[in-house]
Amino acid sequence: MAGRILLAGCGDLGQRIGRLLAADGNEVFALRRRPPIDHDDTIRWLQADLTRPETLSHLPDGIDHLIYLPAPGGREESLYRAVFVEGLRYVVHALDASALQRVLFVSSSAVYGEHDGAWVDEDTPPAPQGFNGNVLLEAEQWLSSQPVRSIVMRLAGLYGPGRMQLVDRIRAGEVRAPRQPPHWANRIHIDDAAAAIVHVLALSDPHRVYIGTDDTPLPQHTLYDSIAAMIGAPAAPEGAAPFGVGSKRLSNARLRESGFRVRWPDARDGYAALLR
Repeated sequence: MAGRILLAGCGDLGQRIGRLLAADGNEVFALRRRPPIDHDDTIRWLQADLTRPETLSHLPDGIDHLIYLPAPGGREESLYRAVFVEGLRYVVHALDASALQRVLFVSSSAVYGEHDGAWVDEDTPPAPQGFNGNVLLEAEQWLSSQPVRSIVMRLAGLYGPGRMQLVDRIRAGEVRAPRQPPHWANRIHIDDAAAAIVHVLALSDPHRVYIGTDDTPLPQHTLYDSIAAMIGAPAAPEGAAPFGVGSKRLSNARLRESGFRVRWPDARDGYAALLR
């Protein structure tokens, strides 16, 4: 695919994507308000603010692929809207439309809402429960209305190196989980998420939407109990389902049909490897 690729909002996930893209021979640029001090030379860092269009006036020429994956500065609707809706528009409009071939927007399974444990795929109509899902869906819909070809990757919950907060909370006895009825949870290892995004970006004729998740949805209490056993902590007591996070089993069938396979098909094995 070798091209000039911009990662807008490049945190941990973005840096993993960038390294994979650079290894494939792409020229990779990454944009952040504060680029990291310690970084390798495979990614060329740009300093700008997605919410301030005047800082985007000197983006590199010839960017042919944009991956948009910012992180809001907090759990407030105004912050989400500023980076996901307004920021996306600013960046797309700042790039050379004649060169830009494809935009990949990293979204979330939060757009689906509650499904009482039923299977959900890309054809399931979105019905967000919270402002985060609503804002992400608005950004998706705006992008689909633009003349550039676009792809949306709706990711399940990420875990991996540096993302062990769940383990810490289970160890501290700070989590609860509903058991009857179970609340279904979906996860994907951050390295699998990065690889899936790179894979989809290179497809010659991609679908517009993909779900990024592993092969094994789990009842939340099953995942929590497994982690507790790994670290010698008590099982999570009975508790309410997390607010605003619907119970559903995400299907990655479309991603698998494209030829992609996750390295960690079951989050229990992924967490076990991280804890060894």
